[in-house]
Amino acid sequence: MLQVAAYCRVSTDKEDQANSFEAQQRYFHDYIERQPDWVLQGIYADEGISGTSTHKRVEFNKMLYAAEMGQIDLIVTKEVSRFTRNTVDALQITRDLQRRGVGVLFLTDSLDTRTSDGELRLTIMSSMAQDESRKTSIRSKWGQTRSMERGVVFGGSLLGYDVIGGKMTVNPEGAEIVRLIFHKYLQERKGCSTIARELREAGILSSKGNCLWSSATVTKILKNEKYCGDLIQKKTYTPDFLTHEKKYNHGQEPLIELKDHHEAIIDRETWQAVQRELSRRNTAKGNGGHGNRYPLSGKIRCGECGKSFVSRMKKRKDGSGYKRWCCFTATNEGLRRSDGAGNPMGCSVGRQIRDDVAMDILRRSVNTVTLDKKAIIANLTRIVESVLASGEDSGEQELRRLELEFEKLQARNDTIHDRFFDESITKADYQRAKARCESEMNRVQERIVAIQQRQALNTDTQTLKPDIRAAITSIVSGRTADDAFYGHLLQQMTVYQDGRVEVALNLLPAKWTYVLDGLEKYRAKIGAHSASSVPISVNRPLSSG
Repeated sequence: MLQVAAYCRVSTDKEDQANSFEAQQRYFHDYIERQPDWVLQGIYADEGISGTSTHKRVEFNKMLYAAEMGQIDLIVTKEVSRFTRNTVDALQITRDLQRRGVGVLFLTDSLDTRTSDGELRLTIMSSMAQDESRKTSIRSKWGQTRSMERGVVFGGSLLGYDVIGGKMTVNPEGAEIVRLIFHKYLQERKGCSTIARELREAGILSSKGNCLWSSATVTKILKNEKYCGDLIQKKTYTPDFLTHEKKYNHGQEPLIELKDHHEAIIDRETWQAVQRELSRRNTAKGNGGHGNRYPLSGKIRCGECGKSFVSRMKKRKDGSGYKRWCCFTATNEGLRRSDGAGNPMGCSVGRQIRDDVAMDILRRSVNTVTLDKKAIIANLTRIVESVLASGEDSGEQELRRLELEFEKLQARNDTIHDRFFDESITKADYQRAKARCESEMNRVQERIVAIQQRQALNTDTQTLKPDIRAAITSIVSGRTADDAFYGHLLQQMTVYQDGRVEVALNLLPAKWTYVLDGLEKYRAKIGAHSASSVPISVNRPLSSG
């Protein structure tokens, strides 16, 4: 007795196709039952999935796995185009099945891969199906482009706008949030991270229905041309109709730009002013990245909750400003207490430390090192050169993989939008799928940025050797070095509630302990001294080594 499976597929899940879908299943069930030597192994059915690719066809892949496990002897399907429209896939899959003794019978096409000319006929039929898919893709793309030119919106709703039937209408509640974000950025001169934090604290919901605002989300809103009434579409394109993978459009295809397409939430003058301010602030940051601008970033930690300290600018009465470091938990949640449900929140470390104070403590710790400087210089040089050499090519393969993964996620996100627009999925399913996809995109993007930053440091080791030795010699010998060099030497600085500041340096077992007298008292003392000779307004440093 032959174990026979049937496979059927419809292109969409609209009502007329769904009826065909059910009819196919009934037909295969009856057809197999009528064969005297056949036993129905199962009916595998995919709904609403393209035939040019097998990657997302869950039931199809389950069927192939069952065949691989020896559970299927023969597969019956309606026609080649229902099975696959990719010639390469058709030949590869049927050959793999044949090696396992599994044939494929295409009823409408009168084609059986178990016959001597089966593969030849399959090649011809699948090539015709693939070419038809190509023509369909061209027609679909042409139609979509014409619709875009007429102003039809492809994509889902966003904060401030509801997209229904290809038209954008203002959502009053969301629009108020958008206006608030633009006001905070332009009028109140707040940064994107600060705005995101304030939105979280206020319990304001994002377009995803949660309060998980981030700096990237705020930046994306500020840059979105839709809020001044314009529409730009075709920011992504699909170069290959077989893979359906979408890529960012960097001039490969013309963008479709429509001015004053819909009702604006932000007037054009304000929107343009925000774009200039975004550019100005980005330029002001320089090209050095956080590592150069903030040598202490990520290296000052709270002795109670373990969270990193974050930098904040503080203004004096005379209008001048200075930078200070504060516990992340205490900044966002306040001092330690219990919420209404009795759950602990906040942090008791109310200590703040000024940036210049922290740097002076670090310099003093480094300059107290009295070990064998020649040996330190030689060892540090060897270690740094070894790290650079090992990392010259590191991450390239992972970067390519992540970029490909991001493109796939972008394509998935676009597909989710398209399916919602086609009313293939409900709004609730759309929101859940979109949230999951965007969360994955953010995660992948963060990893891409981290690798790119690491690769920026992997320059030619041979070229860097003299500079490495000179820099290390300068630091270890006690000569003046910039803050970035000292920052690289710092392993961790820990601030405790009682005012203790503990310093640990890289590659050294010793630790240094200081005690702060308070921010205001220290500031008064620092005014009369140069930064390099400030008497730590603290107790005499105690080496714990």
